[in-house]
Amino acid sequence: CSPGQVDCSERGLREVPWSLSTNTSALWLGYNFITVLGPRSFPPLPGLRLLSLAHNRLELIHGRALLGLGALRELDLSHNHLTLLTPETFSPLTSLATLNLGSNRLGELEPGVPGALPQLQALLLQDNPWVCSCSILPLWRWLSHNREKVREKSLLLCRVPEQLNKYPIMAFGDESFRQCQETSLSPQRYIAFFIIGPFSFLGSIFFCTFLGSLVVFYHSLRRESHCWRSPLVCRVH
Repeated sequence: CSPGQVDCSERGLREVPWSLSTNTSALWLGYNFITVLGPRSFPPLPGLRLLSLAHNRLELIHGRALLGLGALRELDLSHNHLTLLTPETFSPLTSLATLNLGSNRLGELEPGVPGALPQLQALLLQDNPWVCSCSILPLWRWLSHNREKVREKSLLLCRVPEQLNKYPIMAFGDESFRQCQETSLSPQRYIAFFIIGPFSFLGSIFFCTFLGSLVVFYHSLRRESHCWRSPLVCRVH
């Protein structure tokens, strides 16, 4: 793997080599056997602009795996086995413009992932087994407001549930998530429930006590009236 434009593709690598020159500007690690990127998986590469990890076996990327790659402009993670990604992982990539997550095993994606990339211009998400349930609503909202950043939009297809298999995610409208929006509660509503709930409970206890007192008082009045009319009976009882 020579300095500058470094091509380490198809080398049977299981981890990122640490013998890289600090002046490396492009690094191709495709078609290897890398499964995990642990904390600080890369040596100091302050000038790295392009990184390709396509066609590996990546299953996990640690939240601190990409530290020190702040100059990176293009990251290709396509054709791997990724199922979960967090915003923390991508927050060091403040210069990233292109992110390719195509052909992984992503069923959902936090909108905070692309949201953590202030310079993002192109996002590729095609050929993932998207789960089109209420959980995809936040991502759909992000995609709808950032259409110009989403590449290959027609290839963003649902896999689950079966009745929506191969249905384009971008074809959904607001009405598609009406049930999700109705069942979800805003923080203001949660606060209202916490405030109203205890008062309603105490109010119901007070009302029941008051009603019971009225019933007892009514029966007492009836007994006194009966005793006034028939004093002999009251003495016997």
